[in-house]
Amino acid sequence: MMDDSTKTSVSRRLASTSGHIKGIKRMVDEDAYCIDVIQQIQAVQAALNKVSGLILDSHLRSCVTTAIRGDDPAERERVLEEVTSVFEMSSKI
Repeated sequence: MMDDSTKTSVSRRLASTSGHIKGIKRMVDEDAYCIDVIQQIQAVQAALNKVSGLILDSHLRSCVTTAIRGDDPAERERVLEEVTSVFEMSSKI
């Protein structure tokens, strides 16, 4: 679970990213120069990667740490598999 500070930061970044996406849509609707659109898309992707990193960091420091310190080996494996699967999915994109 995210702490309040992380949640606030993630929410702000997502709100900003949402605004950028609306701007990209407007650029497309107005037939903006393709490279300009691509650069804005890349900026949004970088922002989303930052959000993902913040959430992953929070997850590692809370849920994963709790599972690793816990007494249930099946839960430790499940959490580790979960984190591994996220990285496997991102490498396929």
